[in-house]
Amino acid sequence: MKLAHGLSIRKSPINGKGCFATVHFRRGKKIAEYAGERIPDLEARRRARKRRILRICDIDGRWSLDGSRGGNGTHYINHSCEPNSYLKTIHGHILFFALRDIRPGEEITIDYENTLHPDSKRCLCGAITCRGKINKH
Repeated sequence: MKLAHGLSIRKSPINGKGCFATVHFRRGKKIAEYAGERIPDLEARRRARKRRILRICDIDGRWSLDGSRGGNGTHYINHSCEPNSYLKTIHGHILFFALRDIRPGEEITIDYENTLHPDSKRCLCGAITCRGKINKH
């Protein structure tokens, strides 16, 4: 797996492995693009039923990317109820941007909001404002 520039993968205090900055990302700047195998959403739901750990990100309600196949490390970005990044889909590309300045060594996190996980999936982010579950609804 070739990692996106400025990222490293290591043990995370949130969950398993995490994605960490190796460079300074300024607020509002692009961190990386999510990479993986492009699959129809029907296949994404099928794969989600068979996996405990999901590395699948929706593109547009019809297509998804499975980061566990051909990913670049961004599939290790963990959920946090107080994230330091957000994603934006632009012309079929899923991009991560810094919500605030992110220092080298800091874990990059995002609020997953709505996932293929069951609504009962507990959140382990440890944030003061943690809602206790991954999905927002």
